[in-house]
Amino acid sequence: MNEDYIDIILADDDEDDRLFFTDAFEELKITTKVSTYNDGVYLMDYLNSEEIILPNVLFLDLNMPRKSGMECLREIRANDKFKDIAVAIYSTSASEEDIEKTFVYGANIYIKKPDNFKKLKKVLSEVVTINWQYHTNGLNKEIFLLRL
Repeated sequence: MNEDYIDIILADDDEDDRLFFTDAFEELKITTKVSTYNDGVYLMDYLNSEEIILPNVLFLDLNMPRKSGMECLREIRANDKFKDIAVAIYSTSASEEDIEKTFVYGANIYIKKPDNFKKLKKVLSEVVTINWQYHTNGLNKEIFLLRL
């Protein structure tokens, strides 16, 4: 973990969503390093490679080709190497089933993708400034779904 900045990864197959995400962080006054991956296979290849700096927060889109966000989440939570990564599900889906499954599989927070740039900046600012040590201790469903 780097103390000078918040290391963030987004895995999302939608190019526009990746662009809005990185643009939002550029406008926020939070020191971050943002990396993006366009599918779950590339993400997991990166995370499983040797001598990488693990991200502080990983944003996972659920619906990606080749390997879904749900599959990535299960792999990440099954590997002790990744126990300190905060996983934020970042999806267009608001289905109760998806929310329930990601909660059970160990995601830290569920975010429905905002429909405009201003809301996106607000959501991302809130997520990266959460005290994850407190937030992940005694995880409960009331704080799991981020509602704005």
